[in-house]
Amino acid sequence: MERIATGLITRTLPRVEWTHAAHWAAAFWITRAWGREAASMELPGLIRRYNEATGTPNSDSSGYHETITVASLRAVDAALAAAPTSEPLHRVCALLLASELGTSDWVLRHWTRERLFSVEARRIWVEPDLQPLPF
Repeated sequence: MERIATGLITRTLPRVEWTHAAHWAAAFWITRAWGREAASMELPGLIRRYNEATGTPNSDSSGYHETITVASLRAVDAALAAAPTSEPLHRVCALLLASELGTSDWVLRHWTRERLFSVEARRIWVEPDLQPLPF
């Protein structure tokens, strides 16, 4: 997890390794290492810079997505709050990945495709239009 997060931070993680599970691993590690507030403030810029470094444009149709990032960080916060502080971080992340959040389409249970992939949702936080997040 630390290797993935460090690769994101330094923009050296091979693009092929920036998977759905890697997004979660980085979010968990950065949140635990830096704290919730710092992670929320820094992760958007880290993702944007990583995308630029690996050839993914941050545009109205690709790259960084604010609504998905905020929702994911809320899930990370909830998972960390629910886990005993003695629980190893990789186990907390593995539990999340074994849940419905482990699939990349989990957000579509809360947002319609049209709303989630709108320019507005990519740029700013947009509330779910199907059902509220459980966290």
